[in-house]
Amino acid sequence: MKLVRIFISLLLVSFLTESTAAPMERLSSKTVHLFDYDSRQPLDIHDKPLKGFDCGVIHDITYVSPSGGLVSAYQIVPTGKGPFAGVVFGHWGNGTRGEFIPEAKAYACAGVMSLLPDYSWERPRPWHSEIDDFAHPDLDRRTRIATVVEMRRAIDLLLSRTDVDANRVAYVGHSFGAQWGAILAAVDRRLKASVLMAGAAEEADMLLRSDNPQLVELRASLPKGQLETYLNVLEDVNAINYVRYAQPTPLLLQFANFEQYFDRVSMERYAAAATEPKTVLFYDSAHDLNDPQASKDRFDWLAKRLALR
Repeated sequence: MKLVRIFISLLLVSFLTESTAAPMERLSSKTVHLFDYDSRQPLDIHDKPLKGFDCGVIHDITYVSPSGGLVSAYQIVPTGKGPFAGVVFGHWGNGTRGEFIPEAKAYACAGVMSLLPDYSWERPRPWHSEIDDFAHPDLDRRTRIATVVEMRRAIDLLLSRTDVDANRVAYVGHSFGAQWGAILAAVDRRLKASVLMAGAAEEADMLLRSDNPQLVELRASLPKGQLETYLNVLEDVNAINYVRYAQPTPLLLQFANFEQYFDRVSMERYAAAATEPKTVLFYDSAHDLNDPQASKDRFDWLAKRLALR
């Protein structure tokens, strides 16, 4: 009788283990391996301090990209000895690595070391990559995958420092940056939280279904079928495919009530797909999410999860 009870207990443990397996294990191995890289490569960091402020110093740094060439980034280093929390910031697609400097400076006062990398379409040749190249979707897909890998490398850089607490690292991304954040939350378990600002569920929500005049004009200007082919090639790097597997990483999704690039249906579908724990907030702003309340909510949400001052 005792042996029977033990056997039943083992079966129960096995069932619970399988049913609560980490979501990344349910993401296909083929998909996970899209974002593999050699983390043992030297970072070869070159550092130039730029400007001090009340709570720290802004540095201009470069480090080696796993795809070749150098990533340029601003690193905001707080005063003091740490251990500091760490945040990687991903700017929007038409912006620059400087987008989040004011926010990162404020975070430094709460004990956060921040890294603000650039994207390859901002770099000089031969390391420049085009984005939204509708005639060459395979190259575009490769660029997006490489950008996610570079964001993983940014996490490596933060964690290479002895003054950064590995248990308090998060990601904040806006628009394109939110797309990388959705993927990172599913494939990189070192993140303890991820903020997705004005992120689109998938490219088609903007390029095929948006009524934005610029996007309508773009659709009309392309050869018949080119856009559909482009979107099919990029389908496996759409953000909505990854927020389904973010758990246990907490997510904050911030959307704009006056978003000009995709509609409310897209936002709600995206939010519904995201795993718990999640917080979904809307603001009276456009895509830039420049409502001061959005910045405050981001900080307050991260402060709880990263034990900030």
